[in-house]
Amino acid sequence: MITNFLGRQQELRSTAADARCRFRTWRGLRPFWAGLFTFTAGLPILYWPYANLNMNGIPLALSTTSGAGSLVIGVLLMVLGLSLWHRSALRVPAGIATLLLTLISFPVANFGGLFLGLISGLIGGSLACAWTPPHTAEPSPASTDHASCLVPEGESRRGS
Repeated sequence: MITNFLGRQQELRSTAADARCRFRTWRGLRPFWAGLFTFTAGLPILYWPYANLNMNGIPLALSTTSGAGSLVIGVLLMVLGLSLWHRSALRVPAGIATLLLTLISFPVANFGGLFLGLISGLIGGSLACAWTPPHTAEPSPASTDHASCLVPEGESRRGS
């Protein structure tokens, strides 16, 4: 039973190493960090106008007339973040739209989500505009050979 458990653990390590390598390859072919920053910029912009906070028994509500504007801007930023991951060819228009929506969120959506969404959106839009696809000699589908991926020290690729 112990040998079965150890064999299963080595198989799981091998599977995890392959999954990590595939994710690293997927992440390298698109503006991953730009999409992540853009997606997370929409969260505080969307959250603060609808949050009901309580500070020592005193209700604190940031609900103003910016509720509808915050909803639209927050959802659009999250959609732009996802589109950067799945349609990397749209990186420049999505980056410009991210920058514009983020700047518009400053007066419309409670200082751009209390500056959290503003800063994250400016970083994400800038990264999206600056990202260039990796240069390859010939377009090829994702490689199934994971020999070039690094395996952490102490682990082996096939569990041997």
